[in-house]
Amino acid sequence: MGSYEELIESPNVDAVYLPLPTALRREWVLRAAAAGKHVLCEKPCGVNAAEMQEMISACKKNRVQFMDGVMFMHSPRMNRLRKVLDDGKSVGLIKRITSNFSFRMAENVYDSNIRINSDLEPAGCVGDLGWYNIRFTLWAMNWRMPREVRGHILAERSAGKGLAPVPMEYSAEWIFDDDTSASFYCTFLAQYQNWVHVSGQKGWLLVPNFVHGANSHEQTFELNNENVQVKCCKCWGRHNKSEEYSQHACMMRNFANQIRSGKLNEDWPMWALKTQQMADACLKAAEKR
Repeated sequence: MGSYEELIESPNVDAVYLPLPTALRREWVLRAAAAGKHVLCEKPCGVNAAEMQEMISACKKNRVQFMDGVMFMHSPRMNRLRKVLDDGKSVGLIKRITSNFSFRMAENVYDSNIRINSDLEPAGCVGDLGWYNIRFTLWAMNWRMPREVRGHILAERSAGKGLAPVPMEYSAEWIFDDDTSASFYCTFLAQYQNWVHVSGQKGWLLVPNFVHGANSHEQTFELNNENVQVKCCKCWGRHNKSEEYSQHACMMRNFANQIRSGKLNEDWPMWALKTQQMADACLKAAEKR
């Protein structure tokens, strides 16, 4: 494969996936859009919401699709969870959402891991991990934005001399207009956790491994003390090792099918922009302390 320039300019390429560090993505999204290439962009998509809006506007202007790479949004489990949250009786009015996404980064890689290099990933754990917490919460609340955001950077670190510190451990508290509350915790300093809990007036649900499902074929969640298994494919009960129905494969398939349709999905860029806006709000709230 040639350079990024050759890839973007190639008449044989319809779409590009941009896994570059956050601080470098804006330039290449704009260049890809100008060249008429559809864009699947890693998260966080931009350094801030202003960059995100510029990228989305460029894609819309050039009639190309934009989507951020949040794989769990394409899992069959999300469709089942949506039905449960919307049926009005299983959970009812949501009152509280709590989530945790963490892993412990080895100290001997602090100086070399781009996750804590402010020139490349200025949002630290909020961008790398918190993006998923934020996304699930907004999705569960049908994309309503909170009226109040509180945030705390519990630990931060610089990757080297001359580099600003980035969040290593962060917690947030949100309040919505109906007084529903949400909180999340993300960190590079604690052992691996990956779950979300939704409490409602009529019931509750627990989603284990909400970011990375433990099993591509039989993702589960707990609803009011009952375990629910989600059917993902026609081979239910006799699964093999195929990744055809993994959330990663579903994301790529949905992206490709959208491009083939000749229409633009306006929800995907909206999801990315709102997630970026809330990541910005969380970091700004922490600065006010």
